[in-house]
Amino acid sequence: MTPAQASRHRSGRARGALMALVAGLCVTGVAPAKQLYEYVDEHGIRHFTDVPPVTDAPVKATRVRVDPSPLVRLETRGDGGQASTVWVHSRFAGPLEVELALTEVRNALAEPLLPRRVVLAPRGSVQVTRVRSHDPYQDAAWRVEVVAVPGDPRSAPDPTARYRLPLPSGTRYAIAQAFGGGFSHGDEQNYHAVDLGVAEGTPVLAARDGIVIHVERDFFESGQDRRLGDRANMVRVLHEDGTMAVYAHLAFESVLVREGSVVLAGQRLGAAGATGFATGPHLHFVVQRNEGLRLVSIPFRFDGPDGAWTPEAGERWRLAP
Repeated sequence: MTPAQASRHRSGRARGALMALVAGLCVTGVAPAKQLYEYVDEHGIRHFTDVPPVTDAPVKATRVRVDPSPLVRLETRGDGGQASTVWVHSRFAGPLEVELALTEVRNALAEPLLPRRVVLAPRGSVQVTRVRSHDPYQDAAWRVEVVAVPGDPRSAPDPTARYRLPLPSGTRYAIAQAFGGGFSHGDEQNYHAVDLGVAEGTPVLAARDGIVIHVERDFFESGQDRRLGDRANMVRVLHEDGTMAVYAHLAFESVLVREGSVVLAGQRLGAAGATGFATGPHLHFVVQRNEGLRLVSIPFRFDGPDGAWTPEAGERWRLAP
């Protein structure tokens, strides 16, 4: 199955009275749930933490669902007159393409004009535009819409790139869905994806060298309700050519890597699970690129002892080489 991609989302709210104020939240990442720990120490003091405590005291663990965190933040900076500059700050660990548009405009003008697209460096910031009022004696109102998509659309995928099967040698697996799978691989983000059916807890390995740019590890919900599509634990890895591999439906709190970490092919990322929209434990693996505010999956091939091969769905069980 496929996790819902929450990386492209229109939102944001920004209104200004004489351009003095703007607040914007846009393009959320998937909403994590945290595990909280409660215990009483030897002095009778009760502690609450989201990090597993090192203690001999009994510990109560509670899973708590929290709100989504935005991938970007908008900011305006007044220039002392009837205008403000609009800045966008990335909270994403990889490159991020962002488009800002001005809507619901009353007595306001953006210079340069919006909509405008920019590519932000990891955790980067940029001034996008300056908004001023036409008539300085009248109130001004405006709204900002933002779309953000991971990846740099200027990158060029390497057509010769190969991927190792992201499972340890000897792992028993089945290809439940391959490219164009009718159950959930119909959209352009996941058309060239493969679902590898494995046992719960099977180690998931990096298929190619890269940098970890997005991690979700705290989801615990699972089922066939499509509203769970954005509740899959996952790791997104950026490759040298700008493509990104997604390893999804990982087990709760099984992810071993952090955003910004360099990983090598064969390195363990986490463990297979069934978090999110899933009927059972499996690994959803897909390679994507940004094609201009659009995440698009691209075909890939696995390396094997007999050469490169394209995954095809089948009923039989296989053994990872």
